[in-house]
Amino acid sequence: MKTEFTALQLQDPDTAVSAGAIRKCVHCGFCTATCPTYVLLGDELDSPRGRIYLIKNMLEEGRPPTAEDVRHVDRCLSCMSCTTTCPSGVDYMHLVDHARHYIEAHHRRPPGERLVRGLLAFVLPDRWRFRAALRLAQWTRPVARVLVRALRLRTLGAMLDMAPAELPASVPVRSVPVAGERGRVILLRGCAEPVLRPQYQAAAVRLLNRLGFSVAYASGETCCGALEHHMGRTEASLRKARANIAAWEREIGRGAVQAILTTTSGCGTTLKDYAHMLREDPAWAERAGRVSALVRDVSEFLQAQELPCTGNTGGTVVAYHGACSLQHAQKVEREPRAILERAGFTVRAPTESHLCCGSAGTYNILQP
Repeated sequence: MKTEFTALQLQDPDTAVSAGAIRKCVHCGFCTATCPTYVLLGDELDSPRGRIYLIKNMLEEGRPPTAEDVRHVDRCLSCMSCTTTCPSGVDYMHLVDHARHYIEAHHRRPPGERLVRGLLAFVLPDRWRFRAALRLAQWTRPVARVLVRALRLRTLGAMLDMAPAELPASVPVRSVPVAGERGRVILLRGCAEPVLRPQYQAAAVRLLNRLGFSVAYASGETCCGALEHHMGRTEASLRKARANIAAWEREIGRGAVQAILTTTSGCGTTLKDYAHMLREDPAWAERAGRVSALVRDVSEFLQAQELPCTGNTGGTVVAYHGACSLQHAQKVEREPRAILERAGFTVRAPTESHLCCGSAGTYNILQP
């Protein structure tokens, strides 16, 4: 795709990356077949190719985003299915992230949208606030639903609908002393997962201990920054990236680690991208590169170990639908299936398993 960015515009590192991505697009349309919003809506502007046109014009002209620009960029799930399909290697992930940052900087959203987005950015990345918010939703749900419907507050209604009726009890996660220790890993504690599914990390720690790895949590670690990053709140996400890098460096200073692991693939995608996010920061670029190189999804790390083959599943057939952030953004597709197969399961893929489930972080609230 031809671009007409000026030399001055290309001095901006993000614009230079975006221009390179746009120029790789050859209009082939392969992305439209695997884009969930295009498959659902049939609108060219709700396909990656259509969004690339919108983003190109918006950035080249250096103008404030139009309502149409914002609407179609907001509808992108960032599932990155298009990057798996694209034969030209278009870096759509960083392109759409740049567009969101540009929109945040040059577009003033209506007060209601600003309120909801600010509330999400304040509550969700903090597990204590998130737990308190879910408790509040449980107590006020009957009255709140009437109020939300009367005022037609769709996003708040989506939050109420998704709030679980009961919260699981907190599960203590402790790494036990490991005899004949094979190594040490850092595990990202996370934000929403410990509240909604605390058993996931508990199970991961138990298995890692059985395999001979001690597990550390880094003091001073914070949210990965993905939520703010995908809202275009770049500075907030970079502050969290720097805080996490510093926390993990301190933990690494206490003893070598084999990997920094995450049981949440959306977080893992952002952690692996710290090197790109901080590439222009002379004080942090090299440090971010070292940390990003250590990040692994827990399935990647486990697949590289000698897992016990139990074979006592009774031939159970399971369907595995890989998270978009895992199979498309991180290109980790084989490992989870291989682990299940080694455990004795027969693994099948659902039809159209490349398509996003629709959750996509805050998307299921902002685009109900």
